[in-house]
Amino acid sequence: MSRPVPVPTELSEPFWDAARRGDLVVPYCPSCDLRFFVPEPACPGCMAPGWHYAPSAGRGTVYSVTVVHRAPGPGFDTPFALAVIDLDGGGTLLSHVDAGVPEAVEIGMRVRVDFRLLTDEITLPCFVPER
Repeated sequence: MSRPVPVPTELSEPFWDAARRGDLVVPYCPSCDLRFFVPEPACPGCMAPGWHYAPSAGRGTVYSVTVVHRAPGPGFDTPFALAVIDLDGGGTLLSHVDAGVPEAVEIGMRVRVDFRLLTDEITLPCFVPER
């Protein structure tokens, strides 16, 4: 069975379009200077509706990590490392980190984005150790 494929929404379509091009973008609110994820109708910091996507360098630091041994659903290969990544420039993402073996991923580890083709339409931003 294949892995579930994300279904872009009106709010997330620009994120998936950028990922397909090999670019990482995150929602940015110019009213309060907050970068956040996941995209919401209004900024979670100040409730302003006028946020937009801003480029990210695609580098960051593992803030928290867990090794998932029980698949969250059909199509997921386990074990895998799931981490909260503090992005350089602001914002956080929850993402897979591929360091060869999941147990090698550690809090404080520097990582960079690595795009993985899932389908012709969906490219997943994952992270790998920055070398």
